[in-house]
Amino acid sequence: MKITLLDRLLLLATGLLAAWQIAMGMDNFSTLPIIAYTVGFGVLLIAGLLLIILGFDVLNSPVVVILSTVIPLSLSLGLVWEYITEYRTIYLAFAILGFLAIIITRFIPMKNKLPVIVLAVVHGIAGMVIFLMPFLLSFTGRTPPGFVLVGVGGALIGLGGLLLSFQKGGKPIFSRMTILKILPGLLLITTVAFVIGFAAA
Repeated sequence: MKITLLDRLLLLATGLLAAWQIAMGMDNFSTLPIIAYTVGFGVLLIAGLLLIILGFDVLNSPVVVILSTVIPLSLSLGLVWEYITEYRTIYLAFAILGFLAIIITRFIPMKNKLPVIVLAVVHGIAGMVIFLMPFLLSFTGRTPPGFVLVGVGGALIGLGGLLLSFQKGGKPIFSRMTILKILPGLLLITTVAFVIGFAAA
């Protein structure tokens, strides 16, 4: 499926928002969360630019799968480090080991479903952290109500990641064409939710 002008415009808007968040939107956090969020939004910016330049075929590259995993892992690590201090070390270990597992299973040829399982588990856990934590923090009064939009963004990015991983694993929930049609808009809505949500923190 060829990338359209509308797709490129949506991805460009996504990249500009991610760049703005990196430059302007992280003053309220401590050092490691700032690093983690910068990495996450930086990879989102790079992924958008790669899609604009190379089209949807770039999604077939193992490198893109690895890069896309950095986004939920880094954002969820920033949230855990900032708000659940007692689990910092455990979650940092999970993020590092999960990322290494995805690299290994993407570059070592495997005929079984292990690469898809590893990807789904890592994406799923990181996505659930980004989805649930902002709601819990807002409902308990630790963050302003608008912070729940980070959770909305987490749900959307987790959905996008799982759709792509199931599609690549031969067990698609929707057709490849359907996924590619909604992907640019999904990325933009996700980024808008993240930017507004983090601004409310």
